[in-house]
Amino acid sequence: MMSWEILLPLCLGMALVAFLYSSVGHAGASGYIAVMALAGLAPQMIKPIALTLNILVAFVTAWNFLRRGHFSWAIFLPFALASVPMAFLGGYLHVADTLLRILIGCVLLYSSFYFLFHPQEPSQIHAPSKPVSCGAGGVLGLLSGMTGTGGGIFLTPLLLLMKWSGTKTAAGISALFILVNSSAGLAGHWLKSPGIPGLVWPMIACVLIGGWTGSFLGSNRFSAPMIKRLLSIVLFVAGLKLIFSR
Repeated sequence: MMSWEILLPLCLGMALVAFLYSSVGHAGASGYIAVMALAGLAPQMIKPIALTLNILVAFVTAWNFLRRGHFSWAIFLPFALASVPMAFLGGYLHVADTLLRILIGCVLLYSSFYFLFHPQEPSQIHAPSKPVSCGAGGVLGLLSGMTGTGGGIFLTPLLLLMKWSGTKTAAGISALFILVNSSAGLAGHWLKSPGIPGLVWPMIACVLIGGWTGSFLGSNRFSAPMIKRLLSIVLFVAGLKLIFSR
């Protein structure tokens, strides 16, 4: 049983991550992974907890962005249909702990630099073709299942870098993408390791509060550039810690 001296800061960190990530349409899995790794949780506990929290925060985040009209079914469906079976496969596969930590850390660092240097809206928007969307969705789904994330940390930069979507629409697409992929990834994980660690329950309330508040403000009040710059700092520090931790 984890002591309150450790559990309380852990839950507060989770709430902050949920707030920041949900503001830009993410659910926070990569951030939860970093916080839990910093707290010293066992690697086998981190993945199911991160996926569980991701599903809950992705749900409230998707709800807030979709009800404000920040979404495109035409872009979402090809990505999602290709990604779900691959996320299931990725959740079932076993990846060595060292490789997983380095992979997640590199993803965090890439996302950090992307948010820092590309905070503005794309000047021109052009939707990807369905074959391209399906191919990219399959790759992102596999990565999301293997890393215990929902894939939004990969999808949002891709949508914006390729000028396939505006910032707010990318946030709404990523939120629902994270929801379906996290669900598939958790199902794949359950095939070999049923159950969720009991430690997750106090975290759930914290991330729901943070996720609802962040996604509400992000979809209604906050500017995406401001949140992206804040996230770049968080992701940079967490990515370095994961890569160089032993």
